[in-house]
Amino acid sequence: KRRRESAGLSLTCSGLKGAPLSHLLLDPGAGHIYVGGVNNLYQLTTDLEVLSHVKTGPYRDSPECLPPIVLQECPSAKDTDNYNKLLLMETGQGAEPGSLIVCGSLFQGICEKRSLSNISQLIYQTSNPVDTQYVAANAPGVSTVAVVITTKNKQEGGGDGDVLRLMLVGRSYTSKGPGDIPPITTRWLFPVVPPRRAFSQEEELGKLVVGSYSDYNNHFVKAVVHGNHVYFLFSRRHKKEYRTYASRLCISDRSFYSYVEVPLLCQGGYNLAQGAWLGNHSGEPHLFVVMAAGQASTPVATNRSALCVYGMAELDTMLRRAQEVCYTEGGQGSGGKEEAYIEYGVSSKCLKLPKDSLSEYPCGGEHTPNPIASAVPLKATPIVNSTIQLTAVTTATEAGHTIAFLGDRKGQLQKVTPPTCFTAVSHMKLTASVGSLTSVTLSHIGSAVSADLLLDENQEHVYVLTNSMLSKVPVSSCEKQTDCRSCLAVRDPYCGWCVLEGRCSRKHQCQRHLQPNHWLWSFEPTSQCVTVQSLQPANHSKEEQTQVTLSVPQLPALAEEESLSCIFGLLPPQPAIVMGNSITCQSLPRSTSHHCPQEAVSRNLSLMFGHVTVTTGNMTFYDCMAVSRLNQSSQCLACVSSVWRCNWCPLDQLCTHNHSCPNQHIILNHRVRRPTAPSVSIFLSVSLSLTPPPLLVLRGRNLDVYTVSLPPYVCVVEIEGSRINLTASVEKMHDNTHTFTCRQHQVRDALQLYDCSAGQSDCSQCRAVPKEYGCVWCPGSPAPSCVYNRTCSSEPADTCPPPQITKVEPASGPLEGGILVTITGSNLGMKYEDVVGGDPRLQDLVPNKGPVSGGTRLTIKGRQLLTGQTSDLSAFLGTQPCYIVEEVNDTQLVCQTGSSNRTGLVPVRVLFGKAERTIPNITFHYLEDPVITNAIPAESFYAGGRVIRVEGRNLDVVQQPIISVWVEPLEIQRVKRKKRLALLTSKQQLVFNSTMTTVKVKGVWFQLDNVRVHYESIKGKSFTYYPNPVLFPINRENLDVPFRFKPGGVIAVEGQDLTRAMSKEEVKAWLGDQECDVKTLDSTHLYCDPPEVQPLSVDDSNELPSLKVFMGNLQVDLGLVQYDSNSLLPAVPLAAQIGLGAGAAVIILSVLVIILMYRRKSKQALRDYKKVLLQLETLEINVGDQCRKEFTDLMTEMMDLSSDVGGPGVPLLDYRIYAERVFFPGQQTAPLSRQLDLPESRRQTVEQGLQQLNNLLNNRLFLTRFIHTLEAQQGFSQRDRGYVASLLTMALHDKLEYFTEVMKSLLQDLVQQYVAKNPKLMLRRTETVVEKMLTNWMSICLYSFLKEVAGEPLYMLYRAIKYQVDKGPVDAVTGKAKRTLNDSHLLREDIEYCSVTLTVLVKNGVEVQPCPVKVLDTDTITQVKDKILDQVYRGAPFSQRPSADSLDLEWRSGQAGHLTLSDDDVTAVVQGRWKRLNTLQHYKVPDGATVALIPRSQSSETPMLEGEEEEGLRLWHLVKSSEDPEIPKHRKSSMRERERAKAIPEIYLTRLLSMKGTLQKFVDDVFVAILSTKRPPPIAVRFFFDFLDDMAEKHGIDDPETVHIWKTNSLPLRFWVNILKNPQFVLDVQVTDSIDAVLSVIAQTFIDSCTTSEHKVGRDSPVNKLLYAREIPRYKQLVERYYSDIHSAASGCYQEMNSTLTELSGSFASEMNNLVALHELYKYINKYYDQIIMSLEEDSSGQKMQLAYRLQQVAALVENKVTDL
Repeated sequence: KRRRESAGLSLTCSGLKGAPLSHLLLDPGAGHIYVGGVNNLYQLTTDLEVLSHVKTGPYRDSPECLPPIVLQECPSAKDTDNYNKLLLMETGQGAEPGSLIVCGSLFQGICEKRSLSNISQLIYQTSNPVDTQYVAANAPGVSTVAVVITTKNKQEGGGDGDVLRLMLVGRSYTSKGPGDIPPITTRWLFPVVPPRRAFSQEEELGKLVVGSYSDYNNHFVKAVVHGNHVYFLFSRRHKKEYRTYASRLCISDRSFYSYVEVPLLCQGGYNLAQGAWLGNHSGEPHLFVVMAAGQASTPVATNRSALCVYGMAELDTMLRRAQEVCYTEGGQGSGGKEEAYIEYGVSSKCLKLPKDSLSEYPCGGEHTPNPIASAVPLKATPIVNSTIQLTAVTTATEAGHTIAFLGDRKGQLQKVTPPTCFTAVSHMKLTASVGSLTSVTLSHIGSAVSADLLLDENQEHVYVLTNSMLSKVPVSSCEKQTDCRSCLAVRDPYCGWCVLEGRCSRKHQCQRHLQPNHWLWSFEPTSQCVTVQSLQPANHSKEEQTQVTLSVPQLPALAEEESLSCIFGLLPPQPAIVMGNSITCQSLPRSTSHHCPQEAVSRNLSLMFGHVTVTTGNMTFYDCMAVSRLNQSSQCLACVSSVWRCNWCPLDQLCTHNHSCPNQHIILNHRVRRPTAPSVSIFLSVSLSLTPPPLLVLRGRNLDVYTVSLPPYVCVVEIEGSRINLTASVEKMHDNTHTFTCRQHQVRDALQLYDCSAGQSDCSQCRAVPKEYGCVWCPGSPAPSCVYNRTCSSEPADTCPPPQITKVEPASGPLEGGILVTITGSNLGMKYEDVVGGDPRLQDLVPNKGPVSGGTRLTIKGRQLLTGQTSDLSAFLGTQPCYIVEEVNDTQLVCQTGSSNRTGLVPVRVLFGKAERTIPNITFHYLEDPVITNAIPAESFYAGGRVIRVEGRNLDVVQQPIISVWVEPLEIQRVKRKKRLALLTSKQQLVFNSTMTTVKVKGVWFQLDNVRVHYESIKGKSFTYYPNPVLFPINRENLDVPFRFKPGGVIAVEGQDLTRAMSKEEVKAWLGDQECDVKTLDSTHLYCDPPEVQPLSVDDSNELPSLKVFMGNLQVDLGLVQYDSNSLLPAVPLAAQIGLGAGAAVIILSVLVIILMYRRKSKQALRDYKKVLLQLETLEINVGDQCRKEFTDLMTEMMDLSSDVGGPGVPLLDYRIYAERVFFPGQQTAPLSRQLDLPESRRQTVEQGLQQLNNLLNNRLFLTRFIHTLEAQQGFSQRDRGYVASLLTMALHDKLEYFTEVMKSLLQDLVQQYVAKNPKLMLRRTETVVEKMLTNWMSICLYSFLKEVAGEPLYMLYRAIKYQVDKGPVDAVTGKAKRTLNDSHLLREDIEYCSVTLTVLVKNGVEVQPCPVKVLDTDTITQVKDKILDQVYRGAPFSQRPSADSLDLEWRSGQAGHLTLSDDDVTAVVQGRWKRLNTLQHYKVPDGATVALIPRSQSSETPMLEGEEEEGLRLWHLVKSSEDPEIPKHRKSSMRERERAKAIPEIYLTRLLSMKGTLQKFVDDVFVAILSTKRPPPIAVRFFFDFLDDMAEKHGIDDPETVHIWKTNSLPLRFWVNILKNPQFVLDVQVTDSIDAVLSVIAQTFIDSCTTSEHKVGRDSPVNKLLYAREIPRYKQLVERYYSDIHSAASGCYQEMNSTLTELSGSFASEMNNLVALHELYKYINKYYDQIIMSLEEDSSGQKMQLAYRLQQVAALVENKVTDL
């Protein structure tokens, strides 16, 4: 502990360990202070003496592991510092003592309780915490806030009177550790009765439910209790911007129904709260918040900060308004604008409940929506602005004024007083003056003041916590100021001047502070010390004594018996007479005015109250005799011109203050002279004759006063120090003046006098005077002149003004010349050389050519070009003027050419007045104007920077090509259109500034010197500007963490609209100091290939390189990249590595097989084996080449694919067809499409019966009995079960809530069955009715999700697969393809093929348009027709296209050449029993051939190809199918050779990898769309997963793997795999065998990703598992996170599910033909009629409801069945 002085304050400081110290707590009752820091906890006295010190760390821990830490289970554990996160006081109740709650960052933020009297005593600590006891944030820089609340306990233990203590905690988001801790939770404190635990988050205690924890990164600043509510202050991201929010909860609300929040707006861009305090202002509670401006759109605070104050009443009003609008008005305000909404990704929504809902349920209820957020912010104007970041605030009240103490990041404390009256939304400029503590520095530089800034109990000291020090600072230092002026100057709100006590004090310390003018407040700007305003008289002669009157405006009132006194200097006091604000004193008596050598002396006049000086004034005493005595040479003049009131007595030679002289004459002071007074003045003037000898004559006036005869007058002359007395004669003139003539005197020494002003009329003449005379040209007033240098009062001129000619003589002369001309003027020069002229010469011209339209800037070079005046200078090209555009200098002039009417060479002429000069041997060449024929590209984005390639003629004649853009801002409200012209250089620099968010481009043109070419005139289309492309950071999940890159791969960057106005060639990517080679660019992705070794950083502030992408002028920094040092992969891409591995493995396997086969053979076989070895060796050499070629293909395809895939919208099936395909897969005429086929006579009766059956199905007992009975029948097949389930779905589609309840009931029965057997097998297959019901239920509920979310990526995947498959040859007979993911469908033979572009004639209305279509020459004619239809009907759904079989392909050549092509005709090639399908290659159709699709005529129909098979011919296309018929024995050996030859080309498996790499992005997009939790998962999924969790809990299944399997079997495998394998269930597309083969592999990968078993691959693994070996673990994480996020989100979505089901029932019920479904169901009732009746009669409840009887009625109506009725 130490004391020190700062800014006049006596501070007490205590240096503590544990920097940074984070929390400070004051227990005023016990007089203890508690401080929490890193690894240290302190207990101190109020004088900062340490009482107790506890070490709280470091301990072995890791934020990624759950306590207790076991090293074997947590390898990342290491010694970790414990940061104090919470320091709270829990007050005791009755006999139970209070405790200190301490929470740290270790062990997932667990808490403990310590004794308040001695913190080293532990009251509660857990060594084995459970996950509900994790309280605080587990990361150092992440904040946690909390408050302790006490409420009535209505559940635990005894009666209602029991007290329940809880802790409400606001925990900021951390990325490590348990991810399911909500931002705000309630924790149990007291009473702790087992099995309850302290600090646990019990089920019945409320929490703030959040959809996605990472999306709501709340940063908590403060938690306070006010009234019946708890308030939290925090900042978080909202639509990409960070805002500060205040939220509120009722103390009594255990379920968080009352949660509501409102944004706090601190005007001026201050958006991040740093600290807060709930204090009083003007008697009302207010929230004082210090806010900082965020750095761009990040949560990083800048130094710019402010204090904003929010009234709690206004805050509560805003919060209530948000609640009311969300309860009763659906979130919409009066103007239809959104005023409130549901936040945190929760599926609740604002409602329209009765108007009195808020008053009835002020703290919400189960039926009210929550959590509510206000869309309207609470605004405040900053009270204080600061350029240093403010970090803390606390307030005090002094003398009715609120005083705020502010701490900043530099460790300084400020003291401010907000204005007494202000409104939160006021737009007035409010300022608060900063108090005296502004400069008090409390710690080292860079050590911020902690947000815990506290005042002691008496509000006399502030406790300030900085990085490593606790300081106790007095709130004021009034007593340090000793006088009124310094007291008021400190501007301290605590201080004021106590006038009659003569001291600086706090208000209550001044006895008469309640009376006006007695205590003057230091902080009041208008406060002034008591001063003497005026003194009458202010000065007077020491020779007299008089009364002095003082005017003192702010004189404090005195009691009757009290008086003031006056004191002059050190003399004794005299009584003062007080009359209002006037005070009268007696001046000094003559006897005390001692003699003084000065003419005046000043004395202090003090006004005293007892011994206290109230105020002082100054009085001056003057001495007239001293005035004349001190000026002996001119006594009269000194006396009458004195500032004092002195007069001159000429006859008495006396200077006096009197207005009369002893003798009669008086000369009055010039200040008091009056016209009536007799006065005289004596005046002398001197004239000097310079003719030798000089004669001196003086004249005088008023000399008659000297009536007495005087001695003769004498003239005294002083020359160079010697005095000469000359007798003078006097002559009186008639005008009462006297003339004195001095006797002549001969001066012997010669004097030379030089007058600078004589003859020197201008500056140049003056400066020509010889230097020894010291003449200078002085520019001073009244006019410039030539003077002696010592008499020039201003700075002499260094240079002279320009010459000026005033006259030329003569004005005319003969043509022959020879006449002298006189030029008169000023400043014409100092010597002859100044006026000699020069001869200008031209030497060169640049450039020497330009367009005839002009506009070329020519530079003409020469010397002495400034000859004559610049106004006489002009330039010409031939006869055309060249306009001078820049200031001419002596060596060059610049002019701009005008237009010419013809091309050719012209001379360059320059005229100097009438003198003409030309450039010898150089001419200017006018050429034809430039012509632009093409300019590409035709689009750009707002940032510009694209290079426009311009082609044309004569472009080299242009000197300065410019692109001009005419831009007009689109302002919402504009009266007058403002036009803006932006000029670009040929590289197209920045076009629009950042403020022009909405602009309209009116025109783009090329300005080529004077030639203007509009862009539209070049190709007839306009130039388009788009918004800038958007690139996302490479590590979007955590911007602060570098992106980990494994060498050998490519970096993928995501974005938007990347190719809209940009090509791959224009994009440059740099990783540090090296280029990252851009391989692929599509609309949403950029792939670049970085260097093999991590490049160096170009930024000194970071060692890691950052990835920067340059698109024109757009430069985007995408974040830091760190190479994965653990990965020592070679530069060969991973895809190629797997390919090589797979290929090599197959080759080695083949070799082993061959060795085993031939080991038993003879030497001949050995020789054959050696041949095979040679073949293998050759193949092995070729493997590397093939892999490299395939990888190059892969990268090329990825570039092409993104630009081709896409096109028109997604062709989604409507709900009826979707339901039909899912409910009844593979059925040609499903019940949804059929009508009830009945004779009209029976229709009404049957429909009545079916309606009764419908009523029966709505009875749960009947329905469950019906289903169980059917399932018990042996003849009821698996197909029947699915069919009945789908019929029931149709029949009950309008009552989905009931359908769901029945399904749940049946599932509960199913769970019961499987729990007894093997629970993991449940829902694996669709073996029961309820399992198919579940499939249908999921399909219904997820249709909208498919439509809005998953449909588009699924369609994109389908298009990508189709595009890739069609790009390579596909065998039309076997379905095998070169490009596939399925090894069993891989076309392994190396088929020679090439791409052919056909020109297809398409009829569009009347006109026929050519359309280019890419096909392969190996395609069959049907394949070509399909590809043409794909291209022509690209935007149309498949069902709306004509069938390929209904059209013929016609090849057209010339006028009459028409040939119809088909797969089979007379030209087909037949070899033995094999007949080959015709291809374009077969017909020799060339590239660019013209074809047309025409309707097939009857005559052109060819017999079906299947007929060939019957004739014994086998069809083939690219390869013959391997299932050969019987082969003769003599050919069997050759057959074996062929098989061996086929075994070796396994190298083509690399094609699978190439295909996989190409499709990877699209597969990822589909999986992410299905499994992402960034958007809330569908309500049906959450509802059903909750149901499964409940079932597991109910049946005591605690194995998480079992529940995982149930969830997987119910959603991914039951629904999504079905959709992935059969996109035609959702999309109107055709799925061919080759596409189906690819989809099967992707679906299998999805299945593998959902399993819990570890994914191990080996040599014998299927190829599809090898293909996705690297991705499956990543997909598994996706699945696990999806399941865990749904599990950790709030349950209780039943109400929401029911409303969703009700909505779905109404939306799609009309699509269902439920009478047909009921009729089909009745067929099963009829089939098993007796068994069903018996089952219903056996059930007692069924008997009561007469279910059997009602079914008999149905049977009687539907088919006239004779029953027992």
